[in-house]
Amino acid sequence: MNAAVISARDSLADQLSTLIYTRRGLLLGLLLAPPLLWFGVIYLGSLFSLLANSVFRLDDFTGQVVREIGFSNFVEIFTPTNLDVALRSSVMAILVTVACVVLGFPIAYYMARYARGPQKALLYVAVMLPLWSSYLVRLYAWKLLLAKEGAISWLLHALHLEGLLDGLLSLPVVGGSSLSFSPMGTFIVFVYMWLPFMILPIMAAIERIPGSYLEASADLGASPAQTFRQVIFPLAMPGIAAGSIFSFSLTLGDYIIPQVIGNSTLYIGQVVYRQQGVAGNLPFAAAFSLVPIVIIGLYLWLAKRKGAFDAL
Repeated sequence: MNAAVISARDSLADQLSTLIYTRRGLLLGLLLAPPLLWFGVIYLGSLFSLLANSVFRLDDFTGQVVREIGFSNFVEIFTPTNLDVALRSSVMAILVTVACVVLGFPIAYYMARYARGPQKALLYVAVMLPLWSSYLVRLYAWKLLLAKEGAISWLLHALHLEGLLDGLLSLPVVGGSSLSFSPMGTFIVFVYMWLPFMILPIMAAIERIPGSYLEASADLGASPAQTFRQVIFPLAMPGIAAGSIFSFSLTLGDYIIPQVIGNSTLYIGQVVYRQQGVAGNLPFAAAFSLVPIVIIGLYLWLAKRKGAFDAL
């Protein structure tokens, strides 16, 4: 009896194995089903819930959510104050992304083309090391560094450059009482936080560029600058696009860094946090949460129009 049961199980397993082997699409479907189900239920479900809450409103008298469909929250988004927050957040995200590209590209190029063996491993560790510590630990470490009595101010004072720092802090838009209470400090910390997310995709893109392309460019008489503009940079664009998606979207939605580093200037993440956590206005918080989604969608559309994903 037991032998017959074992034989039947083996036969069923063999049939199932043969079916999966002969139908590759079935195997692919079985492998993709769990993550797609998770993506559909958790991620898309959350977005639909967000969209549903955005059309409700908060009763000013009772403080309760009134589940009646309306568009008052979206109208409020277009008030000058909220538009100013969206514009400020977008400008900061663009500046951080540009700075990450400018700083990250040379490092990524050196790692991909020149670093070998232990040196490359050391550079990998140097880029990844900040990600091994807590986000909040790094943030508060920068708050101490940027403080008025912090290490950066002490170093500039020792180099007799405190006048340069005072001049920067006196600027009307980016300045403040100290680096830790200024938009400039917020910008510096944003760039530090997201720079590894820019370096690694660019390095991966540059590593995929065949060396024969660079040799052919040199053989045809192109200068190093021409080779960079016409060969390296276009082929590295997918890596730049991937890294910029990280830096742009993470900057646009972050609310902790502007809350710890910076003055009272508000960004999108802070408005959503205050409306949901402090004011209890969940419908408006949900409506305002759609703003970065729309901005990122426009950013991706523009990047695609410019051919950033053509070489993917």
